Amino acid sequence: MGIARIGTWVVSVVIGLVYGVAGTIGQAAMWGALPVGLIVAIVGTGALLLAVRLLTLDRWSALAAGMGAMIATLVFSGRGPGGSVVVPAPAEGTISTGVIWTIAVPILTALVVAWPSLRSSGSSPASDRTVPAAPDAEAGTTN
Repeated sequence: MGIARIGTWVVSVVIGLVYGVAGTIGQAAMWGALPVGLIVAIVGTGALLLAVRLLTLDRWSALAAGMGAMIATLVFSGRGPGGSVVVPAPAEGTISTGVIWTIAVPILTALVVAWPSLRSSGSSPASDRTVPAAPDAEAGTTN
């Protein structure tokens, strides 16, 4: 295990923390009856997790980003030191955007981490990135 891989995990956790804080604060934004903040938070976090998984080709990096988002969500969903609450508890018998956000982050993380690898078992990551050679430009022309 190299220092680069551990560094990737640390950066993934930090980015996950940032997305988790932004999503937790922004999930309550509404446009009429449409929960725009929740939609943007879920799409943004899902895109982050997918990008980390695809760019690093590593489940553990995606898990680190997801864990960062989950930690931030849990920390910022509680009561602050001054008594302020970022994500208020829903009324009895209702589901708020905060509850959906709190459940969506672990589900997104589980889906991205558990998704099967796109590479075949015998290929290396470098061989997945090779681009086939372009056909000869003159072969298709007629004069």
